[in-house]
Amino acid sequence: MIPELLSPAGSLRNMRYAFAYGADAVYAGQPRYSLRVRNNEFKDLETLGSGIEEAHRQNKKFYLASNISPHNDKIRSYLRDLAPVIEMKPDALIMADPGLMMLVRENWPDMPIHLSVQANAVNWASVKFWHQNGIQRVILSRELALDEIEEIRQRVPEMEIEVFVHGALCIAYSGRCLLSGYMNHRDPNQGACTNACRWKYQAHDAKEDETGDLVPVQTYVPEPQPVTEPVLLQQAQRPGEFMPAYEDEHGTYIMNSKDLRAVQHVERLAAMGVHSLKIEGRTKSHYYVARTAQVYRQAIDDAAHGKPFNMHLMDELETLANRGYTEGFYRRHPPKEYQNYEMGLNNAQQQQFVGEIVDARDSVITVDVKNRFETGDTLELMMPGGNTRFTLKTLSDKHGKTITAAPGSGHRVHIPLDQPLAEAALKYGLLVKDIHA
Repeated sequence: MIPELLSPAGSLRNMRYAFAYGADAVYAGQPRYSLRVRNNEFKDLETLGSGIEEAHRQNKKFYLASNISPHNDKIRSYLRDLAPVIEMKPDALIMADPGLMMLVRENWPDMPIHLSVQANAVNWASVKFWHQNGIQRVILSRELALDEIEEIRQRVPEMEIEVFVHGALCIAYSGRCLLSGYMNHRDPNQGACTNACRWKYQAHDAKEDETGDLVPVQTYVPEPQPVTEPVLLQQAQRPGEFMPAYEDEHGTYIMNSKDLRAVQHVERLAAMGVHSLKIEGRTKSHYYVARTAQVYRQAIDDAAHGKPFNMHLMDELETLANRGYTEGFYRRHPPKEYQNYEMGLNNAQQQQFVGEIVDARDSVITVDVKNRFETGDTLELMMPGGNTRFTLKTLSDKHGKTITAAPGSGHRVHIPLDQPLAEAALKYGLLVKDIHA
């Protein structure tokens, strides 16, 4: 089986880049009823309709997340707000709440429903239950190992299976978190997560006051603070098992999970018959969407043609800004050839997105600059049909005057290429520069 590549789409632009770089489908959020209330262009019904129509014109699929755990006030408005969306014919609704599923079934019995990862399906019996209740696809919890996914696939072959392969991880159980709601009354399960787990926290010496409460010894901490040495945390019932914790001048990020990267498991997931491989990141940039789609597209195509896994694809994903990578729960002990990737602490960004290609004529590309780059930089020209690397030798501004640096956002510059490329090949082209330590 060749699995579907499913990319995030927080905007029309992201959707277009996802499709250009190889995605078979995208998912977006219905703002009031999904877990991405903020940074969502599809709150506008006309934009949502345009996205669905454009996807279908390309024979691609468009799934709509409607996966909150609603309180009573949202149930009252749900059917009213969903009716015009159903008319736009999204390919499926991604849902978590049984009550909302019941309402959809009663009103639109032909509407396909995919079970959200928020529903925490972790065993074959649960998957079978959802199939018997009319669910077309289950998005399995991120907490499952490869062997567990395979057993679910074997025991319930009639159910479509979707798994996450890339993106941010939550410290709670597949997103069921209360931290943001506790810290600032923004409920993550209503789509208003503020990522309190990723905030910086500073350690303060404390003492017990006369009432038995802990109070800070020093309430004012001067800036900048000295960098402290890392420490190892040990849980009392697990002697000899140490977890590293770090604090620098910015604070500590002890609750901040690494990001998921499972491109190395695409071959096995495809072989076991998983229907869809999902990339997280509806609030990410179009560059992120393009890069991840391109890498996972190649991994899927290589697996389909019986080619061995290309370890270079893991390096390609290192070029994205990340919090360090992990393969999550897929394997407890990665083999030694992966340890440099899975156990290393090098999460420095190796490349930076610097511009979009907006024109190509006579072997010269016009770049809409997003970040500074200059002559002598090593650049990568990303294109849906393949990438090319070169050292920038000459550069000119929009008037044709020779310059040594593209200053930054808001400027357009011209770059001559050694070999001419057709304008069609450069559609959705992106320019990236190497960052040297």
